[in-house]
Amino acid sequence: MSDLVYSPVEIMTVAAARKLQNGTVCFVGIGLPSAAANLARITHAPDLVLIYESGTIGAKPDVLPLSIGDGELAETADTVVSVPEIFRYWLQGGRVDIGFLGAAQIDKFGNINTTVIGPYNAPRVRLPGAGGAPEIATAAKEVAIILKQNKRAFVEKLDFVTSSGHYSNASGNCKPASRGRGPTTVITDLGIMRSDPASGELVLTAIHPGTTVEQVREATGWLLKVAPALETTPRPLANELAALRDLHSRTAAAHGNAEAAE
Repeated sequence: MSDLVYSPVEIMTVAAARKLQNGTVCFVGIGLPSAAANLARITHAPDLVLIYESGTIGAKPDVLPLSIGDGELAETADTVVSVPEIFRYWLQGGRVDIGFLGAAQIDKFGNINTTVIGPYNAPRVRLPGAGGAPEIATAAKEVAIILKQNKRAFVEKLDFVTSSGHYSNASGNCKPASRGRGPTTVITDLGIMRSDPASGELVLTAIHPGTTVEQVREATGWLLKVAPALETTPRPLANELAALRDLHSRTAAAHGNAEAAE
């Protein structure tokens, strides 16, 4: 299978999908997190329970949703409940195994920004905002964050802290999110980082084939720590690539463009 050709975004999506096991309850965000979660459901985890913020439980969309309000989610879900029930009973009640989130910016402690780029009162870019991400980041048992890696996204200091990861308290110690384990994994188009249990700082633990540590560090806005036993991400399999590309193709046909698949 070594002659298979794939893109950095494809290996990122496959690597994220592999993190989800059959029967896992996953609170999933729109975009790359949704692509990875649905790829897992289509390939190796048919009983994966996908929860979206709009109240859909057990969603099985045939195409990737444009938003949490996409009718595809409600039409294919096992059930639809109210938004307060999703957050109070499912998420705050400790019934979500993992949250899959995206971000515009992330720092080395897994805090994320989805609010503004630049000063809050006069931003260069105003982003979609928090939505349910702050609650997912703290209440899910663990959190995986999926985004493309560059210095604009991986920054020393966030322009705005939308969702807490690990943060410094008054004594200077880093504390995890208040209820769950906080961000445990960050999956990018260059490699995989995991949160150090002691410090909360993200450490590079795996790089994708053909990527170097220098490339990853060059795309990071802080001095990135590297695990002593650095691994190489397994390459995507033919069935994983075929399923992902078919999902993107169906999405593009349904929505008239391929943007939703990204």
